[in-house]
Amino acid sequence: MEDFQEQEYEFLRRLEEERVDRRQLLKRGLAAGVGLTILSTPAAALAARQRATADPPLLGRTLKLSEFVAEAKKEKRLNTIALPPNWANYGEIMSTFSKKYGIPITNDNPEASSAVENQTVRSLKGDPRAPDVLDVNAAFAIAGANEGLYAKYYTTNFRKVPRAMKDGRGFWVGDYWGVMSFGVNTAIVANVPKSWADLLKPEYKNRVALNGSPLSSGSAVAGVFSASIANGGSLSDIGPGIDFFQRLKQAGNFIPVQATPQTIASGQTPIVVDWDYLNLAYVKEFPSAKIKVSIPAAGVYGAYYCQAINATAPHPWAARLWQEFLYSDQGQLLWLKGYSHPALFNDLAARKVIPANLLKALPSPTAYAQVKFASPKQLSDARAKIASEWPSKVGA
Repeated sequence: MEDFQEQEYEFLRRLEEERVDRRQLLKRGLAAGVGLTILSTPAAALAARQRATADPPLLGRTLKLSEFVAEAKKEKRLNTIALPPNWANYGEIMSTFSKKYGIPITNDNPEASSAVENQTVRSLKGDPRAPDVLDVNAAFAIAGANEGLYAKYYTTNFRKVPRAMKDGRGFWVGDYWGVMSFGVNTAIVANVPKSWADLLKPEYKNRVALNGSPLSSGSAVAGVFSASIANGGSLSDIGPGIDFFQRLKQAGNFIPVQATPQTIASGQTPIVVDWDYLNLAYVKEFPSAKIKVSIPAAGVYGAYYCQAINATAPHPWAARLWQEFLYSDQGQLLWLKGYSHPALFNDLAARKVIPANLLKALPSPTAYAQVKFASPKQLSDARAKIASEWPSKVGA
């Protein structure tokens, strides 16, 4: 048995030890191995070995994982970009990948935006420091694919990803999603707001912040979308959201300070409008703040990020192994452990492989029942309207 396979079994055992013991996991792994052996043919094996010595395949399922690992190890490194360790559990995801496959990761510019990610692909083309893989929002994923920045690749589990969360041409695939929420420092704020209307109350004066400005931050754009939906707007009309923040500013409740882990820990931004998976992570990260997370009753807005491979990646095999890892059960559960909903969440749930403790750490499923996702055109139109109206109505 390959060592990396054993590590994955051990990971799953730790997550599900209250329900599944190690012996059962090994049996499951053995059964999967037998299935692969039965399906293999001498001709297929020969073709796979020939492909392994050439360029990486288009379809992940055409090669064994061990062959991916062998080729990726020859490249000796994976270059990532814009992966903050405290964002959606990326710290553990990266360390697990490196330990499992013996491939170190260079994570450049962890706080970079999606725009910077695409620009880095352009500017470092042919450079060994160029990112091999990207994690960008949907709008930039579409733009990057159309520009030719990304390589086509279909992960082994590509077919399980919901149709709305992937590019049929194989240039990008959705990885995880979250919804807008209120992260509240209850060591400072006595009453947790439950709705957007609550945020206008006098008790929240100088209390409410976004994760950046919607002029440049996708998280902040999502916050304005959520406010719009809750105040008579829609995915096609973000105007009411802009007007809401204008009222919030006039009331003295909105503070134009970008929320960061530092401002949250210090209490400078007591109420943060941000992704649920980030606010939920702060609960454990800053215990003295006694953070409570509330998903607004109206205006449940969600968005997903996307994985893509640089078309001129300096480590193309490692890049594809990274995607295979992320869309394995282990990778998906690591995202879920970081409080985000992975792309294969429904598949994991249907196969009953999600440990109960991970589900309990998330808000009730009913809180997500009315989630709405904007289309690329709706996002583009919203950004244009924000660029036109936000500076005069709200500020920078």
